[in-house]
Amino acid sequence: MTQRRDDTDNRPGDGPADAHDDAAALGRRGFVASAALAAAGPVVLGGPAHAAAPAVAPVQRGTVARLLEIPAPGRDVRWIRQALQMAVQLELSTIPPYLCAWWSVKDRRGEVAHRLRGIVMDEMFHMGLACNMLTAVGGRPWIAGAVPAYPGPLPGGVRSELRVYLSGLTKKYVHDVMMGIEMPENPLLRSLGGPPTIGDFYDGLLEAFRGVRPRLTARGQMTQRIGGDGLRPIRRPADVEWAIEIIKEQGEGTSSSPQAHLSHDTLGHYYAFAEIYHGRALRRVGGLWEFTGALVPFPEVRPMGVVPAGGWARPAREPGRLLQHFDVRFSEMLRGLQTAWGTGDAHALDAAVKVMTQLEEPAVGLMDMPLPDGSGHTYGPQFHVVHPAGGRLATAHGGPPVH
Repeated sequence: MTQRRDDTDNRPGDGPADAHDDAAALGRRGFVASAALAAAGPVVLGGPAHAAAPAVAPVQRGTVARLLEIPAPGRDVRWIRQALQMAVQLELSTIPPYLCAWWSVKDRRGEVAHRLRGIVMDEMFHMGLACNMLTAVGGRPWIAGAVPAYPGPLPGGVRSELRVYLSGLTKKYVHDVMMGIEMPENPLLRSLGGPPTIGDFYDGLLEAFRGVRPRLTARGQMTQRIGGDGLRPIRRPADVEWAIEIIKEQGEGTSSSPQAHLSHDTLGHYYAFAEIYHGRALRRVGGLWEFTGALVPFPEVRPMGVVPAGGWARPAREPGRLLQHFDVRFSEMLRGLQTAWGTGDAHALDAAVKVMTQLEEPAVGLMDMPLPDGSGHTYGPQFHVVHPAGGRLATAHGGPPVH
């Protein structure tokens, strides 16, 4: 891993050209946008496809709608910083649910595990992009206290009807939580005045960047290889366009057009989850997209139960020890990420990534420990954020972190 500290602002030459080359290499991961994919029955999609500053405080519930209500002339640099902190929280909030699903799959080399791992890497990449964009406009990401409480809504009131919880992989979990998080924006299928989608949010953020054209600096940003993607500094407006396009096309919000671009390599997250749910791959039949392709067998999984509000109550000694170990390491990772972007310290990022790789062992250990209620379900990680001196930090839903 190399970390680039560059004192040049808005530097021409090696910014957007590289960005667009990489985007082309990745392929367009947006897909046909339709909320009908959430239906339980077989689905046919109509239409052909086309080919150093203070940390920003955690954003509170409902803030996305309030931010989007501000007219364009009022969306200044401060607005952009608030919106980007919201983006950090949104991307971070998806990682624990997807990790639980991935870790619960027994066959680590199977298709579904491979797919879930790739999506987790994408979400980590998206979070890194949001952190770099926030740093580029003179902000500093707040990460350590930005994890939401589970079960609960997504941060900021995005898709406020959705209840996100932690569980092992089941078809219900894929449908209700994972597909729910990644639901494409489709204003034609939503009532006017409904809660904003993630796509709405990113559209508003991009419009603000275009209108304000804030000064961008590469100082303090991180460079890191995350899965198949390369995180790099945001130097020019074209880099911002690329970053937001990648985030939307990889799953959070695709175009509302019925003829969105078809990926030639990797499905957007929503559609990758939909294939797991339906048990069949999407394929084009006579100009229509159907779940009638190759089988996508549902994998054998560890039966992790749904983590209750507040976490597992009065666990026995061994699961209690693993829960504490996991939460301490998870919190250490978050603080390392915050230090990395807060100080521009590449070593802090490397250390946080190393800790991240060490979370799977205690998580899987918990998923092998039966709950005492006789349900046949097992424990699993609860992703509590703990203070180094002991005690839990308040979550982003509950208010600013308590020091």
